[in-house]
Amino acid sequence: MSFWTDKRVLVTGGSGFLGSYVVERLRQKEAAAVIVPRSREYDLRDLGAVRALLQDTTVRRGGRATPVDLVIHAAGNVGGIGANRARPAEFFYDNLMMGVQLVHEAWRAGVGKLVVIGTVCAYPKLAPVPFREADLWSGYPEETNAPYGLAKKTLLVQSQAYRQQYGFNAIFLLPVNLYGPRDNVDLETGHVIPALIRKCCEARAAVQRGEQAPLVVWGTGAATREFLYVGDAADGIVRAAEHYNGSEPVNLGSGHDISIRDLVRLIARLTGFDGAIAFDATKPDGQPRRRLDVSRAEHLFGFRANTSLEEGLRRTVEWYVHRDA
Repeated sequence: MSFWTDKRVLVTGGSGFLGSYVVERLRQKEAAAVIVPRSREYDLRDLGAVRALLQDTTVRRGGRATPVDLVIHAAGNVGGIGANRARPAEFFYDNLMMGVQLVHEAWRAGVGKLVVIGTVCAYPKLAPVPFREADLWSGYPEETNAPYGLAKKTLLVQSQAYRQQYGFNAIFLLPVNLYGPRDNVDLETGHVIPALIRKCCEARAAVQRGEQAPLVVWGTGAATREFLYVGDAADGIVRAAEHYNGSEPVNLGSGHDISIRDLVRLIARLTGFDGAIAFDATKPDGQPRRRLDVSRAEHLFGFRANTSLEEGLRRTVEWYVHRDA
């Protein structure tokens, strides 16, 4: 019998970008039930809503009330550098309150296992590259996304404390920058890859209209980033949920980084934009370098990314071009 055959799984953020892929993987695994709460019904920042969610998903088994077997906490208030700079208080408060209350109430309700999705933004600004889980506390995060990163990192401390005191099986995963079809393409709130794809497509259309303004990209282009295709991230999360039961945080990534300058050129080629590209050095680069040591995930639960950056970008560009078709 499959691990998932009798499992009832609650996925917070299951209708969002990453969460929707996790839900798809769980259904492919034929989990007994996959429950996706909606924020309009359960605002996880509100303690009463968290308690109501766990109560509403409790069922009767053998004459006793039984909570869901597993919770995957993928909900979050997320965005790119611009959004983090504009709304640091929201990013801190929303992510902290959603997570802290969910961890406590999941333990209190008797949930069998909790998977907390953290963020690469929790790492120190100047952590040695590649980022190893042991370096997570060696300094302060990069300033533009520190409130978000620290809110998420607090959930690691909480998960470990609840395991130590109560024996609660909570695990903590640290995915790197994600991308793929269905990502947020809003230029104000989206992350770098969907924003660049949109900008390149719009710049290509402008060139076709005879306009010659360059494509402007934030920063110097020198910073590096590692990217993980969202489908691979979902595979890693589901694999960890099944196989990993430890207290230590685990990176999820591809193990390869690329400069923003080279990333822009690659996306320009894939979108067919051959116009001028200008880098606005008055805007922040964010963290100077970002690449993970991904050996722990492979060792502990056999996860390795399967999708190359170029192939993943190709799929994402194709989705963006045809998304309204």
